[in-house]
Amino acid sequence: MPSVLVIDDQSDVRTMISIVLRINHFDIVEAATAEAGLKAFEEADFDLVIVDIFLQGSNGSDLIATMRERVPDLPVVAISGMTALDFLSKSPELADVVCLQKPFRPNDLTRAIGAAREAVRPSAKVVAGVAL
Repeated sequence: MPSVLVIDDQSDVRTMISIVLRINHFDIVEAATAEAGLKAFEEADFDLVIVDIFLQGSNGSDLIATMRERVPDLPVVAISGMTALDFLSKSPELADVVCLQKPFRPNDLTRAIGAAREAVRPSAKVVAGVAL
């Protein structure tokens, strides 16, 4: 099962995300702070991370950048209830981060996860009609 790290300082949001993902056969690790999320990230391999941009006392985009330094092709869904997340696309290292505005529906979340996984998937090289 794919493993997902969910970092959000609101327990109800983490719970909702975790329920949706478990129903869709993901293993989940939850973190309530940037520090706890980074510690979990350093201790395990994740197939995707979901990060609240406005974590209490922390900047989620800085957290994403730190994780991307270690795993450049890490699929990321950035979430926020405070503002539009268009500013992330202006940063080259965060351009392929998929943004999701709170509140969102379960289907919105699953679509965002699919888009994040597709955004970082290496493009197949085709030589003489054969994908490499």
